[in-house]
Amino acid sequence: MSERLRQVLDGSEDNYLLPFLWQRGESEEVIRTELARIYDSGIRAVCIESRPHPDMLGPGWWRDVDIIMEEARSRGMKVWVFDDDHFPTGHAAGRVKDAPASLRRRYLAEHHLDAIGPANGASFLLNTLLQPEETLIVAVAMTRGPSGCLGGGAVELTGHIEDGVLYWDVPPGLWRLCLVVDTPHGGNEARQDYINPLVGESTQLLIDAVYESYYKRYKADFGRAFAGFFSDEPGFYNDKEMYDFNSATGKVGVELPWRGDMLELLEREYGSPFKTLLPLLWLEGGEETAAVRYVYMNVVSSLYAEHFSGRIGRWCRERGVDYIGHVIEDNNAHARLGCGAGHFFRALWGQHMAGIDVVLHQLLPGFDETPHVWIAGETDSEFYHYGLAKLGSSLAHIDPKKQGRALCEVFGAYGWSEGLKLMKWITDHMLVRGINYFVPHAFSQKEFPDQDCPPHFYARGHNPQYRYYKLLNHYTNRVSHLLSGGRHVATVAVLYHAEAEWAGEAMPFQKPVRELLQAQLDCDVLPCDVLREAQLEQGRLEVAQESYECLVIPWCHRLPVAVAERIVELAEQGLPVLFVDALPKELLEVPGTGRGVESLRSRLSTSAEIVPLSELATRVRQRGMGDVEAADRVPYLRSYHYVHPDMEVYMFFNEHPYEELRTRMRLHAAGELAVYRPFENELHEAAVQRLDGGALELELALCPYESLIVVNGTQLDKLPLRAALPDRDGSVQIPLSGLWRISIADAGAYPVFTFYEQTEQLGNLNACGKLPDFSGTMRYELEFDWEDATVSGCALELGEVYETAEVWLNEVPLGAAICSPYRYAAAHALRVGRNKLVIDVTNTLVKQQKDFLSRFMQQEPGGLLGPVSICTAKAGGTDGSMHGY
Repeated sequence: MSERLRQVLDGSEDNYLLPFLWQRGESEEVIRTELARIYDSGIRAVCIESRPHPDMLGPGWWRDVDIIMEEARSRGMKVWVFDDDHFPTGHAAGRVKDAPASLRRRYLAEHHLDAIGPANGASFLLNTLLQPEETLIVAVAMTRGPSGCLGGGAVELTGHIEDGVLYWDVPPGLWRLCLVVDTPHGGNEARQDYINPLVGESTQLLIDAVYESYYKRYKADFGRAFAGFFSDEPGFYNDKEMYDFNSATGKVGVELPWRGDMLELLEREYGSPFKTLLPLLWLEGGEETAAVRYVYMNVVSSLYAEHFSGRIGRWCRERGVDYIGHVIEDNNAHARLGCGAGHFFRALWGQHMAGIDVVLHQLLPGFDETPHVWIAGETDSEFYHYGLAKLGSSLAHIDPKKQGRALCEVFGAYGWSEGLKLMKWITDHMLVRGINYFVPHAFSQKEFPDQDCPPHFYARGHNPQYRYYKLLNHYTNRVSHLLSGGRHVATVAVLYHAEAEWAGEAMPFQKPVRELLQAQLDCDVLPCDVLREAQLEQGRLEVAQESYECLVIPWCHRLPVAVAERIVELAEQGLPVLFVDALPKELLEVPGTGRGVESLRSRLSTSAEIVPLSELATRVRQRGMGDVEAADRVPYLRSYHYVHPDMEVYMFFNEHPYEELRTRMRLHAAGELAVYRPFENELHEAAVQRLDGGALELELALCPYESLIVVNGTQLDKLPLRAALPDRDGSVQIPLSGLWRISIADAGAYPVFTFYEQTEQLGNLNACGKLPDFSGTMRYELEFDWEDATVSGCALELGEVYETAEVWLNEVPLGAAICSPYRYAAAHALRVGRNKLVIDVTNTLVKQQKDFLSRFMQQEPGGLLGPVSICTAKAGGTDGSMHGY
């Protein structure tokens, strides 16, 4: 039996949860109580964050952290630390404000005037354009065409300025006078006193202020109880709009990230003088524009990688702790400036886990392609559903120092509408895409109600679902353990689109990823940096432990020549290369490279295949690729294949919010199969058919929100495998009816209930005219008669439930479910004669706390809607379909 499987069955799996624990200067009693609640919910780590703390890095702060460290040591927990005095990372606990100008943020800004000639003796007043502390880099004039686009023939005018006046004999035609300056003024006003991530000595301000302070105090705990540091959404923030996700080169009026020697670095990369081309970072100027913008983004994202995350990562590695966290990825900002960091993979390469986050309704079931309203306008739903998690898991797979670890900050700021049901859906969405560490957001110790980004898991005892939160946490730890420590199996490598987007129009990588995932073809996203170093072995692309059968290139207007060269090499060596929709219109050639572009284009057209986006999955299948295959088109079925030396794990998840899916699933697997049910921590029999050729075929039936884990290995038949529950289709459904007694208890009163009503008709208890403001637990009690003594197996079905349901039959606990299917093994508790059924249904706090953030979510009913029934099958009467929970 697999060691990993034995560990989860024994309850000795590792911890994969490190929730935020917000600190605001609470009492020792409150802090110790909150840590106990975290521990009781099955979590063995915390990430402490000032939210803010009134004495950050002062005696009051260290008193509170000492308490947390003492509790962690005694409980065998790990402590992570958010690495600044407040969100987002980069403030350096206020040290930047008084730092030398060379360590503060610098920007490149552009101002322009227009001129018309011929006009000898013309002059232009510049004194009002240039602010104090700005340094003029270049003054340049460029011709303008009819559309306003800049033309060639740039004329440098820097030497024509005296006492703030530019003197110039304007040649014939229309001209634009551009002044490019190095300035400390710019960017988002709230981020002015933040470090410059392009300068290593500036990042050192953060390290000295925060990291070194913890090392000095807890050096003996480093690598033990003290696990490491968490950076939260560091970025450039060079746009005045803090969260403009479209901030990039080409946006007029926006200052760009800069440092003192940047011009020299750009000229070295470009291979020729760059100064007079700087205006093209904002303005359109013909053929050179794409190369100028590409070179700038290439340099700035590389500097960020080296001097921010790379520098902090090295510091942590040398001291035996990990550096983790995430940047802002929202609506494709991961490849842009502004709140982004320019390039997702470079930005996080220095960290020891890959990281992403999901907050503020970015993911909602069913909105996988169609945008929906959220706090920042409308979502790019296709990115959030098909791109975001794949960024994180792909980086974890291809960077050896990540050791396959990919984390997601989850659940935060959805409002009290979000309960365990949605949390489980989000968790499965992440797990089935390769995310295996989680930072739940958040445990708040503030007096209830805390308006700061609910939901909060304990909420000083007011969250009625807290007592079931441990079910989700145990589930998460068990599945994460099975999906860690081994190797992910992927069919396709999809090229990351950042470099292509820097140079012009480009299809985002999530479009081909969507086509693949909807056809159960798994993939990773590869950045160009990694593709250049990847090796081809036996016709497969090898990166770290990953092995891909083909390479997919999203359509782009321009592809850098160096990338195209590598793609051609791989294709000519035998790797199937598929270009989506068309080859690039142009190959981006940086001056001075001396490459033969036309020859390269010819080789590209003969060695690669062009595939329409809508046919991508079909073409991949036609090549015989893929490790799992469904008999039908099931676009909401997600799959994930993970391999250990002694076991293979397959995860399947139905992401549809309302529709059940059924299909036959074919696995190319040897050995024995069993179904693992993580909520119950049980192994169940799997009815499968061995096909000609050795593949295994099984019937798959999944309710909305339902996941299934299939394990494939040896000696599984020597384990105590439980029989599968009767299938919902093809078995007898016996409805239960009678007089239901309904009582209620809020979180403070539970388990003391107050009688509400008796009824024969189940319905929405939170409906208008009933209990629209009630949040808590609704208890349903029913007595019924049962006469059939011949049934060898049966299940209790609750039908519609909103949303957590715990069940007892004749005082025998049947278990609790936090989402559909609400099915419970009942044969061991059901008896001939009179039976008593008790069902506790617990909703979320939104009915009581109608918070601002919950307005973005569709509200669900409350209580048990049914129908409630007994599902029976005679011995051997199931159809062998496999179900998960």
